[in-house]
Amino acid sequence: MGDAAELIDPVMRELPQWLPAQRWFGGKDRPITAVRPVSTTVLLEGDPLLLHLVVEVQQDDRSAPYQLLIASRAHLPEHLGSNWIGAELGMPCYEATSDADVTGRLLDLIAENTRIGSLTFAREPGAQVRGGLRGRPITSEQSNTSLVYGNQYILKLFRKLSPGENPDVRLHRALQEQGSEHVAPLLGSITGELDGRPATVGMLQRFITDAVDGWAMATTSVRDLMADPELPPDLLGGDFAGESQRLGQAVATVHNELRRALGEQLADADELDRTVKAMHDRLDKVLAAVPQLREQAPALRAAFDRVRDTEGPVPMQFIHGDLHLGQVLRTVTGWLLLDFEGEPAAPVSERSVLRTPLRDVAGMLRSFDYAAHQMLIGQPEDPRLEERALEWARRNRAAFCDGYTKNAGDPVGDPRSQGFLLRALELDKAVYEVAYEHANRPEWLGVPLASIARISTGGE
Repeated sequence: MGDAAELIDPVMRELPQWLPAQRWFGGKDRPITAVRPVSTTVLLEGDPLLLHLVVEVQQDDRSAPYQLLIASRAHLPEHLGSNWIGAELGMPCYEATSDADVTGRLLDLIAENTRIGSLTFAREPGAQVRGGLRGRPITSEQSNTSLVYGNQYILKLFRKLSPGENPDVRLHRALQEQGSEHVAPLLGSITGELDGRPATVGMLQRFITDAVDGWAMATTSVRDLMADPELPPDLLGGDFAGESQRLGQAVATVHNELRRALGEQLADADELDRTVKAMHDRLDKVLAAVPQLREQAPALRAAFDRVRDTEGPVPMQFIHGDLHLGQVLRTVTGWLLLDFEGEPAAPVSERSVLRTPLRDVAGMLRSFDYAAHQMLIGQPEDPRLEERALEWARRNRAAFCDGYTKNAGDPVGDPRSQGFLLRALELDKAVYEVAYEHANRPEWLGVPLASIARISTGGE
């Protein structure tokens, strides 16, 4: 087989066509103008060959670094055909995260506390990690790629990279030091280099085998409700309100733990002004792309401006940053929170600042609305089912806030007590959703648009 360096230029030529088809690629809104290699590390020599690549993807006036695992074999197994990138040096070249024969190498390197080139594979202090296991990918993720090893470990590979320690690792370490019962144990990490600074490229955690994700539980409850529209929600066997309340308690507990571990500060008038400006700036960008939102723009701007009228202290701290029902797991012992890296589209510099915990509350309230309406997407309008969806959402939003209030304590207390701020944060999240749905799932666009119309006029 030829030198691994000979693969790089041919692979770079294939990537502008290959990358946009990948679920985790975040630049689908505009064409790729160039891809260049930033770093190359050989993780496995021979046949198969395994390379870790960091590439810079250029799209007109913006660029972003992504990490790739590229492998090459003399003979490509049939089940890896969908991962094909090209044929280099006469051998198939492919994206390697679906190849269990090579992904075990990543776990082995962490277990052995190994450094290869610019990559450092390390166990957390005191953590026990056993190698020799094959990794299989989880296919439901959007912005990253995770590999499960023998139902014991899960390794998340951050596809889009940024210099510095990823917030997901930092906050998990902080919560682990607090003895948190609401996160899976952090066992190890992979760190590379970017722009001369350390950059997190992966994190290893204990895999929780008995867990069900919150979105699946919530949407099952909604299906039960829609199947019997005449039955009150509290009489349904699949009523979710009790779980929503327990989830609210878990989120408040995690906020308390993060505050104890990493501190807090109170927002001043300047901070509220910056928050309002950021909301207006997001709205301006989305309005330029989504004309359907223009009718609601005056009400949105008025709601954003009322943030300045918020009464009482507004504590600022490290939070989850992208909380929704798909980011929580229900185990036999309680709720776990996942993926503390924040809003994927935001740079790390924005995801690492102190924010009001009400932003997480608003994200979960939006998720209840999505869960309630997901069965109505693409269906003929049915006022009775629409009312049932709103009834489910109101019941579970209230239960979540009740649970959050029970565990929050001072100075946050009941999130509903700062109604102007909470409403504006919900609407800001819905504007973000409008942009996402417009670009990725146009058939879902009506969900956030309807919510904006309802919330901005005083409904829930």
